[in-house]
This record gives sequence, structure tokens and C-alpha cells, in this order.
Amino acid sequence: MIFTAILITGAYTLLMISFVYGYTKVPCITKVNTAPENDFSVVIPFRNEAENLPGLLQSIAKLNYPVNRYEIILVNDASTDEFLTIINQFKTKHKNIRIAVIENIRLSSSPKKDAITTAIKKASFEWIVTTDADCIVPENWLYMFNLFIKKTNPIFISGPVRFIPKNQFLASFQSLNFLSLIGSTIGSFGLKKPIMCNGANLCYRKAAFLKLNGFEGNTKVASGDDVFLLEKMYRLNASKTLFLKSEEAIVQTKPLASWKLFLHQQIRWASKSVHYKNTFSKLTGAVVLLQNACVLIGFFAFATHTITISQLMLICIPKWILDYTLIYKTSSFLNTKKSLWYFPVISLLYPVFIWSIILLASIKKYRWKERVF
Repeated sequence: MIFTAILITGAYTLLMISFVYGYTKVPCITKVNTAPENDFSVVIPFRNEAENLPGLLQSIAKLNYPVNRYEIILVNDASTDEFLTIINQFKTKHKNIRIAVIENIRLSSSPKKDAITTAIKKASFEWIVTTDADCIVPENWLYMFNLFIKKTNPIFISGPVRFIPKNQFLASFQSLNFLSLIGSTIGSFGLKKPIMCNGANLCYRKAAFLKLNGFEGNTKVASGDDVFLLEKMYRLNASKTLFLKSEEAIVQTKPLASWKLFLHQQIRWASKSVHYKNTFSKLTGAVVLLQNACVLIGFFAFATHTITISQLMLICIPKWILDYTLIYKTSSFLNTKKSLWYFPVISLLYPVFIWSIILLASIKKYRWKERVF
């Protein structure tokens, strides 16, 4: 058993070292003076987000970009709250901002993919930018996309996302979990083998989306509007599928308010992973799961006196050191270092958490935006 565990730990060590290396290979982009040359259609699907829309809309009002070079398309997905009053009040106050509210046209099992597709059909501009209604976008968001497009001529840009910091254990657990995902995302882009992205901060060419027939082939899966599109864009042009590593482009979102909501989110994310077509994504997932299984089994074996403390540390210490290294780098970039105080406790709990999610995803339905999938 210990020999197998050491082999898996070795594979995990190589994987994480490669992610840390890849992370360093993605250059940080800083704001420089450049003329706005690109036009953006900002697509925001929403469902019962009256609580969050004011914050999002206020951040849009602060965008440092010519108002004639972008439009906002809000896609209502059967909301029953007072969203229209909030949006109309904003439109009255900010008449210079081009903002439209349209209704989602449901054609598949994936409401969010349908909403994005509905909006893109009506989009006026070349570049599609997506975010979520519970987000806050940065002032220079579109400015940095414009700069990056001029610099790299991409077809698909993945941008950084962070949780708004809160001094709570649940929020810190979510933040550390998310930091590991963002760090792995940036690292995989640095390796030119992207495995993840986040729909709260994406930008891509409308022409490329249409050429790929959008989300065709993935519409039976409720979520995954981000990763499945990333996979298709990467197959279309790998060298032009890039990550924008810029502090000026970080979109903020709220951590979920309860463990129940968090578990349903994680089950949703795990459920879509079985549909990934990227071989490196599948390999990464397998190695991560096996390493966490080794840690769980290792602690049980130590408790039953099957292995020694030295053997247990051979399994755990490389994982903890490399996980912390990648998370530390990512938290420094995203300015979320406060969550690191919880790393020792959460690193012990995480193997139990991740395997619980996998088991629940195989047997349990999940709730998303008040719907069951």
C-alpha cells in the first residue's frame, strides 16, 4: 500500500510543480495608456438577483471605457422578484449607458447556456464579455480586455475572479478552495494546457463562438458554459486561448451564505467534470482525487498502526507544501491572504470534503437558481 501511495504522491508532486511553474509563465499585465479600439457586448444572465443587481450595476456605471464602445445585455431567466424596477431606476439615472433587458429563450437543458446564446444573437459588437449578476466588475475591466486584445490578438480570454473577503470559516473555506482552482487555472494556461476558467470573467470573439456553433454538444449538461466553451475554443486555436493575469481585471463575487448552498455548488461543478473532453483535465482530476484518497487512507492506516508517522508524512508533506505554494502565489495576486490563516485546518479537512462531494455528485441531485438538476 505504501509503495502505491508514494507513486501517487510522486505523480501529484510533479503535477503541482508543473502548475507552479506554469503560473510563473503567465505574465502580469499592467495598465498602460492605450486607445480604446475594441467594442464589447457585456452579457449577464440572471434569475432572481434583485439583492445583487444594484452592486453590479453600480460597478458598471464606474467603468473606465467610452460608453459608445460597449453595451450591456441583461438576460432575464424567469425571475419573479423586483429586478425590473431596479434596472429601470438605473437606466433612468444613467441614460448614457446602453443597456437592454431581454428574456431568455429556453431551448435546452441548460438555462444559462440558453441565456448566453440568446444574448449573443442580439449582440451588436465583435467581442462578447460575460459575468454574473452577483459580481462586482473592476473600473478598468473593459480597458484591460482592450489592451490585452491589442497585445495578443486572442480569440478567447479567461479573466481572474476572487471572493469578496469575509472573516468567517465558511467564507475562508470557499476562498481557499477557489484559490486552488484559480491557481491551477492560471498554471494550466501557463503550460498551454488550460483546464478551467470562470464564466464570471470571460471575453471571446463572437465570430469564434458562432463558428463553433456555440454550446452545441454540451447543452444536456446544466452548467459548464465556461469550461466546455474553453475546450472548444482551445481546439479551434490553442495559441490564441489565453489568460489575462491582471490585478486591474479581477472580478469579485460573494462567497455563498450557507454550507448547503456551497455543497450544491460543488456537486454541480463535480457533475459537469465527467463530461470534460480534455485529456489533461481528466488526468489532473484523477491525480488530485487519488492523492486525496491516499491522505485519507494514510490517516486511517496510521490510526490502526498499519503505517508509521514517517510514512504518513511522506504522503502528506509534499501535498501540503505544494498546495500552499500555489495558493500563496494566487492569494498574493488576488490580494486575499487573510484566508491563509485557515490553511492548516482546511488542508486536513479537504480530503474528506472532496471525496464527499464526489460521492454525493454520483447519487444526489443539486439545486441551482431554485431549480433541481
